Amino acid sequence: MFDIQEELKKLPQKPGVYLMKDENGHIIYVGKAVNLKNRVRQYFQSSRNQTAKTRSMVPNIREFEYIVTDSEMEALLLECNLIKKHHPYYNILLKDDKSYPYIKVTVQEMFPRIFITRRMEKDKAKYYGPFTDVLAAKETVETLHKLFPIRKCKKVFPRDIGKERPCLNHHIGQCIAPCSGRVPPEEYQVYIKDAMDFLEGKHHTIMKKMEQEMLMASENMEFERAAALRDKIAAIKSVAEKQKISNTGLGDADVIGFVRAYEECLVQVFFIRGGKMTGRENFTLTAFAEQSRAEILTAFVKQFYSGTAYIPKEIILQEGLVAEESDLIAEYLSEKRGSRVTLTVPIKGEKHKLTELAHKNAMLIFEQFGEKLKREEQRTKGAMEELRQALSLPDELKRVEAYDISNTQGFESVGSMVVFEDGRAKNSDYRKFKIKTVVGANDYASMKEVITRRLSHAIKENTEGKTSSFTRLPDLILMDGGKTQVHAAEEVLLAFGMDIPVCGMVKDDRHRTRGLLFHEQEIRIPLTSEGFKLVTRIQDEVHRFAITYHRKLRDERNLHSVLDDIKGIGEVRRKALLRHFGSIERIAAAEVADLLEVDGMTIPAAEQVYLFFHREELQNG
Repeated sequence: MFDIQEELKKLPQKPGVYLMKDENGHIIYVGKAVNLKNRVRQYFQSSRNQTAKTRSMVPNIREFEYIVTDSEMEALLLECNLIKKHHPYYNILLKDDKSYPYIKVTVQEMFPRIFITRRMEKDKAKYYGPFTDVLAAKETVETLHKLFPIRKCKKVFPRDIGKERPCLNHHIGQCIAPCSGRVPPEEYQVYIKDAMDFLEGKHHTIMKKMEQEMLMASENMEFERAAALRDKIAAIKSVAEKQKISNTGLGDADVIGFVRAYEECLVQVFFIRGGKMTGRENFTLTAFAEQSRAEILTAFVKQFYSGTAYIPKEIILQEGLVAEESDLIAEYLSEKRGSRVTLTVPIKGEKHKLTELAHKNAMLIFEQFGEKLKREEQRTKGAMEELRQALSLPDELKRVEAYDISNTQGFESVGSMVVFEDGRAKNSDYRKFKIKTVVGANDYASMKEVITRRLSHAIKENTEGKTSSFTRLPDLILMDGGKTQVHAAEEVLLAFGMDIPVCGMVKDDRHRTRGLLFHEQEIRIPLTSEGFKLVTRIQDEVHRFAITYHRKLRDERNLHSVLDDIKGIGEVRRKALLRHFGSIERIAAAEVADLLEVDGMTIPAAEQVYLFFHREELQNG
């Protein structure tokens, strides 16, 4: 039995993070402290000076944990990570967990490459972004490879120079072939410099240079080269026209404005890179009504910048952060960036105008989507609450997992797991299972295997201290079927000693969702309720996911014969190709550089695949 008063006496007078837990062991609040003993004890003293949120939370605290850190800075970072991991009810939560793409130029390499990445590492490479539009980032990289003969391959230089002959990209004029050993690094660097100028918006410089080369080629009667340069100039002009936007003169900065209405908050961030606005993004947060604007903005800055790959030189804020944390956050961001980061709250001038613009945009979006947000809340969290009430479950319903089995007369049996959190599909946690221990069409045994593997993963990863989609157990399990599937899951849960409610999603004679089977009783939910609509969405989604995976396995088996005709492509490479691209159509459309990204693929094998699908085109070209 956890004795709060006794445990309070054991608290150290050191910096760290504390975790408040309820009677079910769920973490309901995460906080940091310069002095753990003083801070945690405050929660259990007189409630006279406490906020409404704290007065609401304290009666629910049944135990607490703490983690001692070496500094307040470490406590800040740990606090951010734990909030993102556990989503505690009483913390201010950033709903959006977005990862933005960057364009990476590996300037540290002898012959640099340019590609898209979502991870920003301390590897001396040059990063451009973030790009809020993934397609725009991909189009930019594709344009760069058409404009400049830069390599796409992953060869390591100088180790791989001269080992293999140049690939098809060289023969079609899209790579200068540094792998041949005949290209000096200085010559290659000219193209990289032009590509970086392009990324930095210096289009006029590049076009002027190309125009001079075009005139010279024309004078020397190199008309094909002149025509190619003309087309490249036209492409750059087209891109430059799309990227036109007023220059702010701010260098690299983020501008943050926000608006709130009771518990709902909306933050707008303008991304300014190289003095130009490259994009903007909206974020929503939930907060308690009595929490101050400074607390909300502080929570956003901590959670957003602890997860984003790029920290700009300056963060321009509509309002100030919590006074006690402002300097610590600036220090933390500077350490993460590797150079000083300034937090600015302007009261006049160009920066002030930008914060007002961000605020007005946030207000406009909030007004436009306020009702939509409310409807979405009822459709998601509201639906989960209706479901909880219909099943008379005692605890909050946050995570639901649904399972289904799919096969064709016992062939290629597969299981699917879909996850809904707060009433929304969490695609990143979806999982597919290829049935290994069951022969034939036996849904009961197949379901037992799937649930056993899922729970075994959870126990193993929790024991090893790992974190993944399997680590957290569901509050409710839904089975696409009746008593057979429910009993299969319940039998496995009993064997593991776990108490998780299990329901079957029952369908009528027309194969439409009818209700839930719970404790051997059919629970009817009003057809027009959000709870019923949520169950229908979950059932349709888990069935779709299972069928899609089953068809993929079946198609892979049927399509193997096409790849069998390609010289040098055996069973291992054939499977690797299908696993990487997903279909024959995508393999046929792939370039040599794309094919080389497949595990175990060599240049000769990739060229054989490319030639197999493009032989007629190359012969006629």
